[in-house]
This record gives sequence, C-alpha cells and structure tokens, in this order.
Amino acid sequence: MNVFSLTKQEWEDTQDLLLKVKQRLEHLHSPEGYSVGWNNGEVGGQSIPHAHLHVIPRFADKPYAGKGIRYWLKQPENKRVKK
Repeated sequence: MNVFSLTKQEWEDTQDLLLKVKQRLEHLHSPEGYSVGWNNGEVGGQSIPHAHLHVIPRFADKPYAGKGIRYWLKQPENKRVKK
C-alpha cells in the first residue's frame, strides 16, 4: 500500500487527521510553519509498504528554517550521475 492507492474515503480521513494534528501541534508548540509529505517507493524513502503522512512542525529559530525538501534534494552530492 502507498499514497497512490488510498481510496477517496481514506483521503478524506487523512485530511481530517491532518487538521487535528495541526491543531494539536499549534496548541502544544506554536510552530511558524510545517513540512508535510509522503515517502513513496523504496527510492522515495518508503521502507515499509504502507501509507503514512509526515507532519513536521518548523520553527523560525532553527538553523534550517526556510529549507524544505527541495533544498536537500538539490544538494550537489545528490546529483545524478549521467550515463
């Protein structure tokens, strides 16, 4: 199972849970932003075949504030070797 195999009902349930998680995180930690994402497939970082959504609270005073997943994917050491 992965994110691409979720049913319409599972998408709706996921949205409901996401909004509840956001509300709880805001109450407990007051983050200034979030990184939200899915890992899909082994190369995409999914090691167990199930769908789960990452909800990562982000804070302006942390060293990598403002750096999302694109920042990490665009690092020189992550460049593909052309064949």
